[in-house]
Parts: sequence; C-alpha cells; structure tokens
Amino acid sequence: MSECKGLIHLYTGDGKGKTTAAIGLSVRAAGAGKKVVFSQFMKGRDTSELKSLCNIPGITIVRNNIDLGWFRKDDQQQIESYTKAHNEILSEIETLIMNGQCDVLVLDEVTYPYNYGIIDKDRLKALIKDKPEDMEIVLTGRNAPDFMTEAADYITQMQKVKHPYDNGVEARIGIEY
Repeated sequence: MSECKGLIHLYTGDGKGKTTAAIGLSVRAAGAGKKVVFSQFMKGRDTSELKSLCNIPGITIVRNNIDLGWFRKDDQQQIESYTKAHNEILSEIETLIMNGQCDVLVLDEVTYPYNYGIIDKDRLKALIKDKPEDMEIVLTGRNAPDFMTEAADYITQMQKVKHPYDNGVEARIGIEY
C-alpha cells in the first residue's frame, strides 16, 4: 500500500492523551486498509484499549504479556526483566516489518525504555532511522530523546494544565487505562 513517503509522529509531554492519539491514528489507518502494528512498552497489565484494538481487523498488538510491576531503576532483576521483554518486542516488530506486515508502526511509551536504558538503543534507532520508506511510525512518551525529536516529522506536545491525579484521583479503568 505505497501511496507516499511514510512520516514519523511523536506525541510527547506531561499531558494526558499520547496513547489515546496513537490509538486514534491506528483505528483510522486500519479503517483505510493499512496493516497496523501497535506495540506497547513498559505495559504488561491488561489495558482497556487492548480489548478494543484486538477486535479491529488489520491491527496486530505486540507487547509483553507479563505484568512486570512498576519499574524501579535500582532493582537489577527488574532491569534485566524489562530489558529482555523490550528486546523481544523489538524482535517481533522487526519480523513483522521484514515480512511486509506493517504499514503503520506504533511504539507506545517507547521513550521510557530508551531513557532508562532498558532496550537495545542501537536497534531501536536503526528501526526508526532505517524504516521502510512508505511505513508510518508513531512514537509516544514523555521526555523524548533528541534522536526522536530530530527524526520526527510531526511533534505534538501534550501539556498538562490540570489533572485529577494531582488531587489524589487514581487512574480509572476505561479512562486512563
């Protein structure tokens, strides 16, 4: 489905809506007959968006299916578990791309494993830099590293102005996850 050069989108910032924007683009792309690979990093627990995305033809979910818990930078065992899981996700994505099964690639929450050093940084950079020319890529997460902002054709900065979490309201199923 080659129409034109695929571009790179970056949804970043401290505001809510980065993953939600990536989901919206995924649904739109699948509706246009594109093959979407929606990958999630840092997330292992069941999330509401997965229930919907799994029911849409043309969307393939790639993620860790084990809840590794809240990431702690000082826990060596957790660092190893997260790194292994994230590199396995990269391998699965690379295979799908190689087999022509990806027109749109979403790398949800990908800034975190990069910034925490719990992913093969060189492989991730190569995945983005050496992407097939017509493949679209969507990156999400806070504190995007320089190489992602430099590679991006679109950058949307989600800014938190007010959020219920600041008043003690925990994340709610179906709204935040």
